[in-house]
Amino acid sequence: MAEVSYKTKSGHARRVSSISATRSELDSGPTVVVPPASYMATTIPDTIAMARAHADHVLVDDDSSSDDESSLSVKNVVPNYAFAFDIDGVLLKGGHVIPEAIETMKYLNGENPDGIKVPYIFVTNGGGKTEQERCMDLSKQLDVPVSPQQFICGHTPMKEMAETYKTVLVVGGEGEKCRHVAEGYGFTDVVTPGDIMKWKNSVTPFRKLTDAEYENSRERDFYDINIDAIFVFADSRHWGDDTQIIMDLLMSKNGRMGTLSETFDEGPPIFFSHNDVVWATNFELTRLGMGALRVMIEALYKERTGRELANATSFGKPNIGTFHYATRVLSQWRKDVFGEEGAPQTVYFVGDTPESDIKGTNEYDNHVDEEWFSILVDTGVYQPGSVPRYTPKASVRTVLDAVKFGMERSHKAAMEAIKDQE
Repeated sequence: MAEVSYKTKSGHARRVSSISATRSELDSGPTVVVPPASYMATTIPDTIAMARAHADHVLVDDDSSSDDESSLSVKNVVPNYAFAFDIDGVLLKGGHVIPEAIETMKYLNGENPDGIKVPYIFVTNGGGKTEQERCMDLSKQLDVPVSPQQFICGHTPMKEMAETYKTVLVVGGEGEKCRHVAEGYGFTDVVTPGDIMKWKNSVTPFRKLTDAEYENSRERDFYDINIDAIFVFADSRHWGDDTQIIMDLLMSKNGRMGTLSETFDEGPPIFFSHNDVVWATNFELTRLGMGALRVMIEALYKERTGRELANATSFGKPNIGTFHYATRVLSQWRKDVFGEEGAPQTVYFVGDTPESDIKGTNEYDNHVDEEWFSILVDTGVYQPGSVPRYTPKASVRTVLDAVKFGMERSHKAAMEAIKDQE
């Protein structure tokens, strides 16, 4: 096992249950909307059935007489811990599978010394596809069934906003995918930057739509349409075009293209699915992400109006609401697949970005009864040898090292608890 450094948990602030916590108790930083529990009802029975087939529950054999703690047989009991994984920089990098990722999934699904099957979920700030499509991709990449019921992406919580806003601008992603995601969430009138560029090509003077983009964009007269809200679902592929259109709307009268507010407080709100300034690819240096776009939009807005952009909201990590949502998803997954009620006592969150993964995990750990234990890996944004801005409770090289560390730590804690009861 790789060398591990970690800190023990101490000095916690007032703690509340993650299941019963109120919105006011959990919200901090940018506003986060947490979807209702009904959204997490079992809707992918086939995938869950496949996952359940992998979940041979584990139990300490009461008849074991071995003095070697590691030789205890385990059958038919669910571990009291679980794992939550970021994806980019932890399991994938630049769209390619990190070598240890597949072995990690096998290890969690029983190919470990004790034969233990451990619950796990995925929590990523990435998006741009439906949860179903992303899970299909991940299943192929990791060679293990992945259900939308164990998957959270940055824009998943935006589903609940569909009843609030009628006509929305959706930004980011490839082609029409984000429009389809938004429509799948229940948004009834979804506009893309391509629609606006098709309406008047002079809106973005430095780029014209390709033939395919023009054909896929919809004919609208935006002189007669109010945009109620802007949603940045995924990273922008055309920063210049998207920024120009976003700025036009933020400074408009009631979201009407071609208008300019005199007070600059009449534009629509803007929602970002996450706030990561950088992310990791196969290039040697990190690349700018959605958080950088937000920084640019805010700076431009202040430069143009003299005012701070007050109606901007971020979802995703490190916001506490995202981790609260993850706890509920994990609890539902344990129930559906393992038949176990409630949240696990410990959740090991494995991430590569101190500013989102580690910060969010540590802050959430200070608010709930369950233990959320942050583990930082060296395969993504974090540069080995540097001092992370937010300190993880453990630092390891790869995701496999993280899982082995967490399982060994929980195993030792369980053995100590048994000794204390003797």
